[in-house]
Amino acid sequence: ALWKGMRAIRTEIIDARAVRFDHAEVHAVLKTPGADALLNKHTVEEGHVGVYFKDGEYVATLGPGTYAFWRDVAKVAVHVHDMRETVLDVTGQDIITQDKVTLRLNAVVTYRVTDALKAIMTVNDVRQSLYREAQLALRAEVGARELDALLADKASLAGAVEAAIRDRATAYGLAVTGFGIRDIVLPGEMRDLMNKVTEARKAAEANFITRREETAAMRSQANTAKMLAENPTLMRLRELEVLEKIAATSKLNVVLGEKGLAERVVNLL
Repeated sequence: ALWKGMRAIRTEIIDARAVRFDHAEVHAVLKTPGADALLNKHTVEEGHVGVYFKDGEYVATLGPGTYAFWRDVAKVAVHVHDMRETVLDVTGQDIITQDKVTLRLNAVVTYRVTDALKAIMTVNDVRQSLYREAQLALRAEVGARELDALLADKASLAGAVEAAIRDRATAYGLAVTGFGIRDIVLPGEMRDLMNKVTEARKAAEANFITRREETAAMRSQANTAKMLAENPTLMRLRELEVLEKIAATSKLNVVLGEKGLAERVVNLL
């Protein structure tokens, strides 16, 4: 027979003035009935850090884990930041180039948090601040370039924008690891004009190639004619090849109408 409702009880005296409930069995304590009435629980997931403030003052940066704090002892705040690499889309930017062409740009910024405390203390919303810096840098760089130069070297534009926002991002506790131009959208009439320019350029290239091939063919024929003129025997062999092809594929009819032509044909045959 076993008694019901009996359990071993151990009593511990813990100083709540430390605010943080730091106990070896904190997980078991938080699962007990009534723990929520006395303790606040904060969980920091993998790849994140928690910046712990007590009464508005920075105390510590907490790694992944579960933490408990006494209620009604002090004002506790734990700001959790993702320390992994993050992608920020900078979309729908209508910008005017140096040659007064309006275009729409979509870009992407890759960054990660390197100093969580600085990211909290420097700006109200670090992600929005980085978005604003990327937007301003993109407008400045595009406005200083003409459309043709921009389309010809998008990598240069991306590199310039990344360099412009890197220092500001460092001040926010961030590290920019990449910036890229996703796509450039031109107005409808500008797209039609660019297509016509491209079509005309390709037509000119095709015409140039055709003329070059014709010139090469004529040069080859001229060289062949010169060689045949300088070598009568080679000319005679060429004539025999032509007659052989004609005789092999069809009936050969020879019409003699010029003086001396009969002798030449007889000699060829």
